[in-house]
Amino acid sequence: MNDAILRVYHRMPPAMRSLIASARGYRLRRMRYGPETDTLVEQAIERERWTPERWRKYREDRLAFLLHRAATKVPYYREQWTERRRRGDNASWEVLANWPILTKDAVRQNARALVAEDCDPNRMTCEHTSGTSGKPLDLWLNASTIRAWYALFEARCRRWYGLSRHDRWGILGGQLVAPASQSTPPYWVWNAGLNQLYLSVYHISPRTAASYLDAIRAHKLRYLVGYPSALDALAEAAGGDLGLTAVITNAEPLLPFQREKIERGFGCPVYETYGMSEIVAAASQCEHGAMHIWPEAGVLETVDGNLISTGLMNPDMPLIRYSTGDRVLLGEERPSCPCGRMLPMLGKIDGRADDVLYTADGRRIGRLDPIFKASLPIHEAQIVQEALDRVRVIYVPDRGFTPESAADLTRLVRDRMGPIEVVLEPVERVPRSANGKFRAVVCQLPPEVLEKVRSIGSEAHAAR
Repeated sequence: MNDAILRVYHRMPPAMRSLIASARGYRLRRMRYGPETDTLVEQAIERERWTPERWRKYREDRLAFLLHRAATKVPYYREQWTERRRRGDNASWEVLANWPILTKDAVRQNARALVAEDCDPNRMTCEHTSGTSGKPLDLWLNASTIRAWYALFEARCRRWYGLSRHDRWGILGGQLVAPASQSTPPYWVWNAGLNQLYLSVYHISPRTAASYLDAIRAHKLRYLVGYPSALDALAEAAGGDLGLTAVITNAEPLLPFQREKIERGFGCPVYETYGMSEIVAAASQCEHGAMHIWPEAGVLETVDGNLISTGLMNPDMPLIRYSTGDRVLLGEERPSCPCGRMLPMLGKIDGRADDVLYTADGRRIGRLDPIFKASLPIHEAQIVQEALDRVRVIYVPDRGFTPESAADLTRLVRDRMGPIEVVLEPVERVPRSANGKFRAVVCQLPPEVLEKVRSIGSEAHAAR
């Protein structure tokens, strides 16, 4: 939704917003699911019992097809291999190790050249993603890839937990479903197309939590999906009587204290998932607590602890040896999990957690990276909270950055955090930590301020 349409949307009454959300939901349902979906789901479940040898053959065949297609049909890779041959490099493109690591910068700068020449981007779906690095990316997918991906999600994130896409569910996500200035409920919209209550993460506070919980009850939701930071904030006010079957976390690592609080607050099991819009890697937690990798998504390797993945599901924009920006520890290739699924293990996710930011009224803003999904001419950016009423946006401007772009960036921050001071700081490069990475969101509030603002939630909870 572009900025002009978003402003019009925010001026609409809540019922009209839900109507607009439902219209989009029906469109997304047609795009994500089709007559083949149930078959794809059953096939995914059947593959979970494959032997490691059968998985190896499946992935080798898929990888061979993908590497050949990339080297011969994708302009970005074909030019690389042509130049290597010109220099006398006879390395085989059939060997994955012979391919260079693909960075996010390369994807951002060469997105169209990474689309296979026998595909028409105008007939594909373009997804905009920032990841946690603050670097906006454009990704193109065909309908078959989208439906295969959502069939995997249905199998591994719903069926595992006794759920279905036909259930009524809620999501705490980063869409601006209500303006930040709105001070009364509803802070959500009902999306009839996906049986989904979309709850704003930008309005959760001790003052508003009860209205969120009332909405969950009123809509008879069976499960919730959301950022751990938002679920953690809402769980403080919950009393375990919401009728939920499960809570599924995404986008951020689930910390042990968050799991305990969410399970206690919502009165149901909590399951962690891992994935990314680039659909090159994914994992989900089984009922015994193990994180199982989805082998269909990609071929994973680690370089100095950094996850490098070759996506197997999008041959029309293949990402080969793509540096995800995450630090992980891979687990057992031959699992011995009590669940019986023959899926490799993901050992540990380290390095995806952005800080939680705070507002003066006690709201916790767990994710601001959707700002970077906007069509802003920036190379990379970082949001740093220096005071309750001030954030600094450190950004690398791209070509075409204008005063209007700066105004848009300021407005996008305020849309989520309210009328605060936004200091824009253009730089040549966002400062990195010792491991060469940077967080997209950083909280630098002094300890005494953090204690004060956190006490708002504690006092409100005690008052109930």
